[in-house]
Amino acid sequence: MPNLPNPIICKVEEKEGFMTTFKADIQKALGDKSPYILDYPIVYIHAWKSAANQPYQIYVGESNDVSQRTNQHLKEAVNNPKSWQKEMISDGVNPEIYIAGHEHFNKSLTLDIENRLIDYAFGLKSVARVHNRRGNPQGNYYLLDELDGIFGKIWKALRQENKELFLPEKEVRDSAIFKASPFHKLTKEQQISENKIVTQVGYAILEGKENQLIFVHGEAGSGKTVLMSSVFASLMDQAKELFGKELTCALLVNHDEQKLVYDEIVKKLGYDKEKYVFKPTQFINAVKISDGPIDVVFVDEGHLLLTQGKFSYTGKNQLDDIMKRARVTVVMFDENQVLTTEEYWESYLLDEKIALSKQQGNYIELKEQLRMHCGPSTKKWVDAITQSNEVIPLEEKDENYEIRVFDSPEELHKAIKKKASQESSALSRIIASYDWEYSSNHKPTGQTYWGVKIGNFFLPWNREIARHSKGKKSHLAWAEQPATIDEAGSTFTIQGFDLNYAGVIIGPSITYRDGKIVFDPSKSKSDKATRKRTLSDGTKKSFGEELIKHELRVLLTRGAQGLYIYACDDQLREALKKSLLGITN
Repeated sequence: MPNLPNPIICKVEEKEGFMTTFKADIQKALGDKSPYILDYPIVYIHAWKSAANQPYQIYVGESNDVSQRTNQHLKEAVNNPKSWQKEMISDGVNPEIYIAGHEHFNKSLTLDIENRLIDYAFGLKSVARVHNRRGNPQGNYYLLDELDGIFGKIWKALRQENKELFLPEKEVRDSAIFKASPFHKLTKEQQISENKIVTQVGYAILEGKENQLIFVHGEAGSGKTVLMSSVFASLMDQAKELFGKELTCALLVNHDEQKLVYDEIVKKLGYDKEKYVFKPTQFINAVKISDGPIDVVFVDEGHLLLTQGKFSYTGKNQLDDIMKRARVTVVMFDENQVLTTEEYWESYLLDEKIALSKQQGNYIELKEQLRMHCGPSTKKWVDAITQSNEVIPLEEKDENYEIRVFDSPEELHKAIKKKASQESSALSRIIASYDWEYSSNHKPTGQTYWGVKIGNFFLPWNREIARHSKGKKSHLAWAEQPATIDEAGSTFTIQGFDLNYAGVIIGPSITYRDGKIVFDPSKSKSDKATRKRTLSDGTKKSFGEELIKHELRVLLTRGAQGLYIYACDDQLREALKKSLLGITN
């Protein structure tokens, strides 16, 4: 909405005695605009550092009377020695208040602006700690249609005041931690699911129940991670009120990249990541059954749990071993993302877990697609490839989602680099099926990096550049690192994450013959997917074709705005191109 009035922004340094001239200073600075700060609803941000070279800590709020609310915070600093207000006033370096007003502000609009500012704070690399607990997202209200426009103007104005703290909006929205923030405004489906989980966890704890399984079933992009982080934050925030005690709780994920995200979320909420975030084997080995169950364990990417022993895990099923150590286990699961034989679930075992959760009234299914901003025809096209082994014509042009098929990997890489150079699609990367060799234990012969090689085209595999470089390794997720525009990601780095545009290289293990997509395990380099699995009856069986199909689905569902493809197999590439004729090309 280009005709929206600009926001009114005021920055106040919280020096000793600043409240004595607070109103007068604002009136002098803003003139006839000052009533929009002093007399109308506003949002505000307290920001400070614990030391000059440290990242910021912040608190976000809203009020109808900024002067009164600021005085309340100052009194809290005196009355509560453990409060953030006390920390800010006593130890904070250069504490400041950023106050935002607007001619169109009403109570509901300021509450939604407040909540989005908290949400953005989680995506700011410049912020180490967010002192808020839960926001208060609103439903429908007058001027809701102006929310995005007003917020964008506020954020730009805040950046003009402090570029170190308020990073570019697109950079914030593309960060992995923002996408998993517990402060996102949930969809109705997610809200219903969160309420059910909180209720069932509360019932189990208050009634002393054990072996409770809440099974959340959802496809890639259905919002499982956001739901989990939101429920975690809600329960931790309300624990004393609901249960009269703090919760013993753990967040588990068997994925190195995703664990980095949860580490950051827990730290920004003010908790010790070493106490709350684990990989499953680490948790099982650390928590003794004899000590009694902890209250609740959250398992994201539950399809990555092991169902047989491996390395330091000596059990038979990680979910069983986790449930023995928790009153309530909340597991997020999508069997279509199982990628290795160690994770493979025999159908009767998975059916048993689903049946248990249904018997306890704890089964939840997420049906919405929240990642891919595409219409039903695009979803049908992707589903046909990854579920029915078919390449069907794309029925209609998708105005919100771009699909292209390229004749060479060089053209694909060039197109993705162009997208990544644009602010609106900076988080665009090449990802590939695991059809080229990689080893973390030794270097390749005759070349510096392990990577994807097609003719004269070569891209190092994910994190190869960082692994061979000196100095501190980045704590950022793979796709967020600028250097990775010249790498190829795999399912082991991209699973669970979003891209703006996904440039997918479909390797030699996936071909097209006689009108069907063929998955050939003999051409895959992922021995975790192709080796045989010993089943519960003692027989050995290969699941390579099924697991490679899962791999392809993970790759093709990463892009939020678009999907670019190069297929090594000539027939598959031509079939994909033909399916798009008259629609996208």
